[in-house]
Amino acid sequence: MKIALTVTEVGMLIYWGFASVVVLGWVIVAPDAMYPYYRNPLIVIWNWSFLPIDILFALCGLAARFVPMAPERAVVLQIVSLTLMFCAGLMALNFWVLQCWFDIAWWAVNAWLVVLSLTGLLRIFCPSERPLA
Repeated sequence: MKIALTVTEVGMLIYWGFASVVVLGWVIVAPDAMYPYYRNPLIVIWNWSFLPIDILFALCGLAARFVPMAPERAVVLQIVSLTLMFCAGLMALNFWVLQCWFDIAWWAVNAWLVVLSLTGLLRIFCPSERPLA
């Protein structure tokens, strides 16, 4: 579980780093690799609206596992991280459902965020499961 969370959180930071260099024009991405209407200003704004929630869940989760702190604080940070991860994945899936657009790559990533976060939260809140920390 720790490895899956760490890879996901680091991956999210890499995604936003890559998105930033694309916006700056340092990297060109083929249009067929982008999501529909990626040049539409409202869709661009929608995508960038995820920046804060994605960065927060990644940083909170990484801090909970790798920054020395009291276990109680680490659990609180992990709950915050998992909750934000769940919201980010669910919001993206909901948007694409409302748009009637399906692409396995985009759906899989966001479904992964939902499933991983729910699994993590269940492990924290269900005493029969192993703890994350």
